[in-house]
Amino acid sequence: MLPSGPMALCPVEVAGRVVVLVASPVVDRSARPRIPWGETVIYETHVKGMTMQHPDVPPELRGTYAGFATKPVVDHLLNLGVTTVELLPVQHFLDEPGLGRRGLTNYWGYNPIAFFAPHAGYSSRGDRGEQVDEFRQMVQTLHAAGLEVIIDVVFNHTAEAGDDGMVLSLKGLANRDSYLPEDEAGGGYLNATGTGNTVAASNPATLQLIADGLRYWALAFDIDGFRFDLASALVRGWPGGEFGGVSPFLAVLGQDPVLSDRKLIAEPWDATADGYCLGGFPRPWREWNDRFRDDVRNYWRGQCGRATFATRLAGSRDVYPVIPGEGSRSINIVTTHDGFTLADLVSYDQKHNESNGEDGRDGADHNHSWNGGIEGPTDNPAVRLDRFRRQRSLLITLLLAGGIPHILGGDELGRTQLGNNNAYCQDNSTSWYDWSGVGGSAPDRPMADGVDLPRLDGLQADSDLSTVLAHVIRLRREHPLAH
Repeated sequence: MLPSGPMALCPVEVAGRVVVLVASPVVDRSARPRIPWGETVIYETHVKGMTMQHPDVPPELRGTYAGFATKPVVDHLLNLGVTTVELLPVQHFLDEPGLGRRGLTNYWGYNPIAFFAPHAGYSSRGDRGEQVDEFRQMVQTLHAAGLEVIIDVVFNHTAEAGDDGMVLSLKGLANRDSYLPEDEAGGGYLNATGTGNTVAASNPATLQLIADGLRYWALAFDIDGFRFDLASALVRGWPGGEFGGVSPFLAVLGQDPVLSDRKLIAEPWDATADGYCLGGFPRPWREWNDRFRDDVRNYWRGQCGRATFATRLAGSRDVYPVIPGEGSRSINIVTTHDGFTLADLVSYDQKHNESNGEDGRDGADHNHSWNGGIEGPTDNPAVRLDRFRRQRSLLITLLLAGGIPHILGGDELGRTQLGNNNAYCQDNSTSWYDWSGVGGSAPDRPMADGVDLPRLDGLQADSDLSTVLAHVIRLRREHPLAH
């Protein structure tokens, strides 16, 4: 349990392979920006990928918490006008053994082994507890700039995998209390997450572990909110993994005075068909809205009717009925870490995941994308113009629709993964942000060349995507009734 009073935990010494922590004063909690949901604009990004190729971040700080907190990065976020940074997993994680055999590593971080520990690999100072203070200082810097910090947390599974996985933590401590079984006899591991195991979040002891972990991040680091990966897996019953009845997980978070004061976002599905629960999480939860994603993508490739598109623009009221005095519960997504980037969405009909080493089996096959007639990079001016127009249209739709916009970091830079729609294991330039086009032309952006691009008031015809994004965010802020 956390110590009571204005105290948190910080490193003091190393005993073998365990970092021992003692109480220490924490940050000033009054510094949290507390952005209302109706004003929130989320920017999803990766601690390492954001800075690994940033020319204005000192080389020794690139890829670290300290690098993320440098002035060039903070200024970029402020210039865009986003309010809330959502970080891909920062709980300490491991590489899957199979990746090592293919010469790859886990980049995204959805393979946790220590729920309470900031990932040591993102520390510029060391891995014996120094990462705790460095992470805290990063959050303080972002708060001082008026930016909220949401972290993507992975409590639905661990790096211990299934029957053939390693015994590293919960398997050795309380295996049957920690994981949902595959059969009624209690054998095996239910694989509702696609990773080999599913954490038994409804078991009282395991639920306490999860709640304590969330309170730790909230109190020790002043985290503003949490996005729950595969959240449907967390509301499965124990011991059978079924749905139905009151979810202990939702009940505990709803009544906890610390956690109920944070922003809570659900990915409302897991890796099974019966785990799809869009619209099923209670207030005050918000949800990733994949219907918005698919319908908006389809509309801008000519495969969605206007009525359906209008429903998405109006806040997806078929999924989230209007309740007086309550803002939208829809987190509107067009692109996220999981799938094509915005540039790839308009450049590829098919995924190109060969570098992942899984013979094309990984990643979604149905992406609702359109390449404009040519697969991948091209010098054809008409195709490039069409792609640029559709990127602008998708961003403008995202920002002006009813709901809470979620922007994938790097889309404003024209970031491409060369058609890889599952770059979880690409800790390299495939995933790292390319800043070379900042202040100039995006890599696949058409030049004016006498072509009249559609205009918005206050924008040049060939304004880059960063300028478009910042302009529309400002419009959104100045005209709240427009969304």
